Amino acid sequence: MSAPDLSHVRNIGIVAHVDAGKTTLTERLLYYAGVSYKIGEVHDGAAHMDYLAEERAHGITIMSAITKAPWLEHTLQIIDTPGHVDFTIEVERSMRVLDGCVVVLDGVRGVEPQTETIWRQRNKFGIPSLFFINKIDRPGADFSAALASISKDLAAHPVAITVPLAEGKRIVHLIEKSILSFSGEYGETVTVNPCDAATWEKLAGHREALLFAVAEEDDRLAEQLLSGTEMSQEAIWKALRKATLSGKVQPCFGGTALHNVGIQPLMDAIVKLLASPLERPASRALSLEGGSEEVAMNPEGPLAALVFKVQLWEGRRHVFARLYRGKLTPGQEVVIPQAGGKLIRERVARVFDVDAHSRSRLEQAFAGQIVLLAGLRYATTGDTLCDPEHPLILERISTREPVLGLAIEAGSSADEEKLLDSLDKLLQEDPTLKLEEDAETGQRILRGMGELHLQIMFERLEREFGVSVRTGKPQVVKRETILRSAQAEVALNRQLQHKETQVEVQATALVKVEPLARGKGVELHCEPLVLPEGETLSAAQQEAAYSALKSLSQAGILTGAPMQDLSLSLVSISLFGASSSPLAVQMACQEALREALAKASPSLLSPIMALDVTVPNENLGAVLGDLQARQALIQSTEVSQDVVAIKADCPLEHILGYATDLRSLTQGRGQFSMKFAYFG
Repeated sequence: MSAPDLSHVRNIGIVAHVDAGKTTLTERLLYYAGVSYKIGEVHDGAAHMDYLAEERAHGITIMSAITKAPWLEHTLQIIDTPGHVDFTIEVERSMRVLDGCVVVLDGVRGVEPQTETIWRQRNKFGIPSLFFINKIDRPGADFSAALASISKDLAAHPVAITVPLAEGKRIVHLIEKSILSFSGEYGETVTVNPCDAATWEKLAGHREALLFAVAEEDDRLAEQLLSGTEMSQEAIWKALRKATLSGKVQPCFGGTALHNVGIQPLMDAIVKLLASPLERPASRALSLEGGSEEVAMNPEGPLAALVFKVQLWEGRRHVFARLYRGKLTPGQEVVIPQAGGKLIRERVARVFDVDAHSRSRLEQAFAGQIVLLAGLRYATTGDTLCDPEHPLILERISTREPVLGLAIEAGSSADEEKLLDSLDKLLQEDPTLKLEEDAETGQRILRGMGELHLQIMFERLEREFGVSVRTGKPQVVKRETILRSAQAEVALNRQLQHKETQVEVQATALVKVEPLARGKGVELHCEPLVLPEGETLSAAQQEAAYSALKSLSQAGILTGAPMQDLSLSLVSISLFGASSSPLAVQMACQEALREALAKASPSLLSPIMALDVTVPNENLGAVLGDLQARQALIQSTEVSQDVVAIKADCPLEHILGYATDLRSLTQGRGQFSMKFAYFG
């Protein structure tokens, strides 16, 4: 096999808030590219990209899915990602390996809470982006308002390229000065007509914004703009591409995916405006010696690939990886560098190309490709696969801590071992799942990102592994903090039994604790210490003091929950010769810290969720009253047409099961989404 021409590859993601129409858009991309012979609809449970039974049952994307489509002599490698906040890890790890993305917005609601989360993830990796403003034919849809929300809520620079006309069935192309109509069973026939003067006059503001944006990238275009000279289409596309790749502007396209309007111009723009793998900045990597190097996208050179996802495929463990340098063939030996310089050696058994739920074997994979690998037992999300002679570590993928837990047990005692084995496989797939054991009750607690996240896991346990589970009451993850400053001094003088002998341990420690602002985390201070004149702490004693403070910061005195937003300081310590062993220092510091925390008004913090609730106007009073009863803090209400958007902060424990109650209050017409905001 020969390496693909990377200049003709566009590795993109389709991202959005839940229900904005990502998967519906992806289905059209595949159909128009000739990959699918029929469009599968999400509401019929027939979408090509939503292949999991749970996805089809719930009508949402749960796992990111990968496919390819040819367009304008280029290859579009597409990742369709989930929009629900519970599955945001899928977006995070997909963003890590993308070269561009299409952000889909609802034409009525504009930027929504998960859109903001996605945009922060996009900013983290500096990914060039396009916007597709969808559902523009719905009552209340407003293309200009959606552009304004992009500018206001995302601090982005949206520039309209295709603008939908009032009836929502035709669009105006501002670069080509034409009106596009879409006909045929699935909108596959595009009719192009010159834009009439009256319509063009109405869109003068959008056209002017576009010209100013490209003029900033090209002095010659700026001169033409000032002199009133007409710019050529080729020059506009070239300058717009430069601005898009630099992140200065975000081209925007209007249409409606469900009714097949405006998709083909977007596909053209993906090829014309987004980056090839060769145009992205080189990836940064660390050597095992602590140095750094740049890994350029090149099929030559020692292998460097990033594992961004683990997935069970037909019951067997597989990993998704993107190659950043070199080649990979079946049977090739790779190493996985670990913290501390350890190398894990593995052998790739098989390499696959992937199309949603199907796969085909490859004889060789090259830099720039995303492939599925079989045979790797230890590789997990964020690991680097590299040449044994050139080990390095690419930037890892960050994950989030779970916020909701449920006590679980097997439906029957005979399934106990099978449950643990099945959970281990799901935990390898999803880094945001955690399995813990309650020290007091002995119960197993499965923690995840929300109710839907855990519900999907239980459904998968039963369908894929044949294990039914019983669940207990939802357990919300807590944090501990303090409300005021305090200090305590403890003089330790104890006799301990050690190897059949009595050991005397003596030390005195003075510890001070102070509260910090929310979100500041935990600060540990062990230096400078006040010591009796002439005394010093050995390295072992210093480590014992630090570990004492650190251990209590990870498990508070009220419930054993991790502590946050406080400063712990070891102010002074007194030693008593040989009696002040590292153990004595550690015990004295722990007791002093416990006493200081007890004096500092320890308090529990609950996860506060940012709610975005959309309800009919006539149900506003009932919904607001219900939210206030749940101790929600209403941030704003915004009326648009006959619906009201409510933004509020609410403790997670008070909105468990809220979806059912909201449906009851609004006769099924209300919608809500939430994301973690802070502990408070």
